[in-house]
Amino acid sequence: MFRRRFLSLIPAAGLLVAMPQFAAAQEEEEVTPTEDLMREHGLLKRVLLIYDEVRSRIAAKASFPAEAVTNSANIIRSFIEQYHEKLEEDHLFPRFRKKNKLVDLVDTLDAQHKAGRRVTERILSLARAGLKSDADKQALSTALHQFVRMYAPHEAREDTVLFPAFRELVSKNEYAALGEDFEKREHQLFGKEGFEGMVEKVGGIEKTLGIYDLKQFTPRV
Repeated sequence: MFRRRFLSLIPAAGLLVAMPQFAAAQEEEEVTPTEDLMREHGLLKRVLLIYDEVRSRIAAKASFPAEAVTNSANIIRSFIEQYHEKLEEDHLFPRFRKKNKLVDLVDTLDAQHKAGRRVTERILSLARAGLKSDADKQALSTALHQFVRMYAPHEAREDTVLFPAFRELVSKNEYAALGEDFEKREHQLFGKEGFEGMVEKVGGIEKTLGIYDLKQFTPRV
């Protein structure tokens, strides 16, 4: 997780005079916890598009690099399931349950996390086996479809319902502290690059499939 820092360049002699005018510029503006989770959903969405591309190629009996599937699923496992979803399960879901807010939604989201991990394991198992037969490729296509079909509405519901409601459950100080906790955990698991490093990896997979250039998706009407 990156932090946007705006530091004023003030000569030492004029620091005390300039302090009131530049106090805001000296403060650290942080990415909020829900903003952080939502941009991670953007990363997830890009992997869903990779899965859709692979499914399209299977349907057309076109070739695709199996490592594109394996590498994508490994990003889902490490960054989404073991990090992003763990943050939600440890820090968001318990607070909603404690306040008895959106409990049905939280229970559904929690169950979908568990289901998603089972599907990811299936995807990895099939891809690692080499996808030698048409039956294996069809089984992979089914698993990719299941994952995309669940996570597209899953992340949309979190972005539009769960995350906006979460801001009302915690104090300003608690909200800020969570942002710091999320940042520390991200760098513990993924090093200095963190989220940006994962975006770069996904971009590399997109390039191997020829779907990185955004212009190609613009309809000609």
